[in-house]
Amino acid sequence: MACRISELVLDAEDPGRLAAFWCGVLGYVELGREDDGSIEIGPPGVGFGGAQPTLVLSPHRGSGRGKLPLHIDVSATDRDQDAELARLLALGAVRADIGQSGRESWHVLADPEGNEFCLLRRRLDPLETV
Repeated sequence: MACRISELVLDAEDPGRLAAFWCGVLGYVELGREDDGSIEIGPPGVGFGGAQPTLVLSPHRGSGRGKLPLHIDVSATDRDQDAELARLLALGAVRADIGQSGRESWHVLADPEGNEFCLLRRRLDPLETV
């Protein structure tokens, strides 16, 4: 039996702000808050342990801006890449310049705290929720 990714943890200066951003990006909902200020978000009606990993936004003070050792790649499920790019930018994402040539099939963006993530070209089928 192999392991599965159950959750991804992102350090955040403002967990509430990042939770709202990533809920908007992924269609997730808030699942819970811990005493330390961490906020867990995940698929509605499924939560922890489902087919998609949850995200935990953990309070952290410090300069963690820029390229994370782990970053998130997202793919649109119900629109083309250009339409999804427009939606992400409207949610508060910004374009990030990491030396792209302009010929890449993906867009490099940053969330409201500057954490880089990529919008891939390939569309994915949405996962069924339980």
